[in-house]
Amino acid sequence: MYTKRYTTREHLLDVYDKHARKMKLEATSIQEFNKWKVSVQETLREISGINMMESCDLSPEFLSEEVYDDHIKRKMLIQTTPKVWMPFYILIPKDMEEGEKRPVVLAPHGHGCGGKEGIAGNCNIPIIQKGIEKYDSEYGLTMVREGYIVFCPDARGTGERAEDVSIKNNEEDYMACSCNDLSFAAISLGQSLIGMMTWDLMRLVDYIETLDFCDASKIACVGLSGGGLQTLWLSALDERITASFVSGYFYTIKSALLHTHKCGCNFTPGLWKYVDIGDIAALIAPRPLIIETGDKDGLSGTMGTDGVIQQVDITRQAYALFNQEDQIEHHIFDGGHVFHGEKLINFLEEWKA
Repeated sequence: MYTKRYTTREHLLDVYDKHARKMKLEATSIQEFNKWKVSVQETLREISGINMMESCDLSPEFLSEEVYDDHIKRKMLIQTTPKVWMPFYILIPKDMEEGEKRPVVLAPHGHGCGGKEGIAGNCNIPIIQKGIEKYDSEYGLTMVREGYIVFCPDARGTGERAEDVSIKNNEEDYMACSCNDLSFAAISLGQSLIGMMTWDLMRLVDYIETLDFCDASKIACVGLSGGGLQTLWLSALDERITASFVSGYFYTIKSALLHTHKCGCNFTPGLWKYVDIGDIAALIAPRPLIIETGDKDGLSGTMGTDGVIQQVDITRQAYALFNQEDQIEHHIFDGGHVFHGEKLINFLEEWKA
């Protein structure tokens, strides 16, 4: 039995202190902010591999449809890059009238909820129902019942997009995750998993723009945990997202990623050298943004909620430059790593008005 371990973490923390956040937000005017924003967005596209992504025809394909009392769940498939296909649900309110357009919400998922199934409220599969109960993850179903058109995609490596190495040919396949396998391979090729995920969501927005029942001027993004990660990156890099709700994903990189076990989707080559989470979120300014944090969320890192507040304060600096401090809110609730959503409905109502 080992009584002492000779680890590398302290060295990495020292390296972080010496080299991190070279492109941190320091703008004192809107002009300086816009210049900084362009530079940081280009850096994020480069290090994440988004600039390497190859576009292609979306080739949308209808797969199936289920009708419920208050909404229709339509399953679709699009090609996001050559040979890469993304299945997703479109949740459509049944009370839509012919020719009507509705605001749209993208609802990316995190881990542990069966990909798009847990977000769309698929309770017919016991293992997915357990995930829904654990994380309160059916926010896609909640939003379609409020009258929004909701898109629930499977991210790469999860749900129907899990790689063969992750499949056991049993019910556990619904929870299979290939994030680390994909992340390691992608990094070796100069790409990253979050870059792939963000690209796929950008292509989903491209598809939304082709649909005559969607109001493409009103596209919001809402996500928990890994879905919060995807919401953060998509909103930071795609101006077509006009409102963002990030739940269970905000922390200082130093206190979280260097101290806790995290999925490979969190790691982007060179990211720490340039920015922290608060800087990435600052790219969303001045568009409406809510950050939701459970005060007992163990994934917030060693600093806990204090670390989240520190990063939110960085983001607030960007909103202050635009005199739009009322467009960012940090909601801290009594709870753990779950989708709380207390502020969600009013937030969306104000956004769509």
